[in-house]
Amino acid sequence: MPIPQLVDPFNRAVSYLRVSVTDRCDFRCFYCMSEDMTFLPKKELLTLEELDRMCSAFVDMGVTKLRITGGEPLVRKGIMTFFDSMSRHLASGALKELTLTTNASQLARFAQPLFDAGVRRINVSLDTLDEQKFKEITRWGRFGQVMDGVDAADKAGLKIKINMVALKGTNDDELHDMVAWCGARGFDLTMIEVMPMGDMGGVDRLEQYWPLCDVRKALESRWTVEDIALNTGGPAKYARIGETGGRVGFITPLTHNFCESCNRVRLTCTGQLFLCLGQEDEADLRAALRGFEGNEALNAAIIAAIARKPKGHDFDYSRQEIEGEVSRHMNHTGG
Repeated sequence: MPIPQLVDPFNRAVSYLRVSVTDRCDFRCFYCMSEDMTFLPKKELLTLEELDRMCSAFVDMGVTKLRITGGEPLVRKGIMTFFDSMSRHLASGALKELTLTTNASQLARFAQPLFDAGVRRINVSLDTLDEQKFKEITRWGRFGQVMDGVDAADKAGLKIKINMVALKGTNDDELHDMVAWCGARGFDLTMIEVMPMGDMGGVDRLEQYWPLCDVRKALESRWTVEDIALNTGGPAKYARIGETGGRVGFITPLTHNFCESCNRVRLTCTGQLFLCLGQEDEADLRAALRGFEGNEALNAAIIAAIARKPKGHDFDYSRQEIEGEVSRHMNHTGG
């Protein structure tokens, strides 16, 4: 008997799994993590073998895109054994894409092995091209190491998309420089609205919030911006910059949410499945994974979780106060 496909109560097929393999990171970006983070005990994390078994169960039920996240996924010890093992699903055709989101700090070492494992494109989180500002945003710096990683990924043949969080008063003066740099390098650029997640130790989300409708207006003041029909499997809406030929994506969870077409769920490094980035509801898959030798209980737990996937999230800054805020940090969920 075939395993049922994953379809939520609103008839949306879940084909995209984002998996956090660690909550640890070698940076402390101020919109993502507090400066003094307490990380999970290692015994609570799924082993790489358990992550393989979990992801494979989702692939068997129709997930065709797998994105590995963190924290920073490449700081997880032995992570390439996981990528190498998961590549078998690419070879079989069951998995259409294996990819990751990274801060690029470790890419000088891992770019070529990732390509060899079947990864063909990556997202690089990079909010500034200014070395001093980079140190302020990440709190730890090492801008040169990140640039070396980007160069290594480019040389290895990985298609690169730069993820830039729009931060008012921080990187709003760099928008045009980033568009020009990405266009010259042949990188896609995605702009992302800052989301109300986690206690940032006094950082005011409203002060950070730069709505992408304003970003779009700023772009149009200098560039020719033409909407294009492009679906990369994620929530971004894309436009082409006439002067560079480059593509710019807009992820707008606040000004215009993308819930109606949501095809994704998020698995944490402890085996908790979050059905919506902007909701607290979660399903414990670790117990089903560890408590039974076969996958029958795990499959049932996955299906039961998808059956309660909500219609959407409640992020809202429109009333000059944060509505729909969730307590966990981004590094816990994995973006």
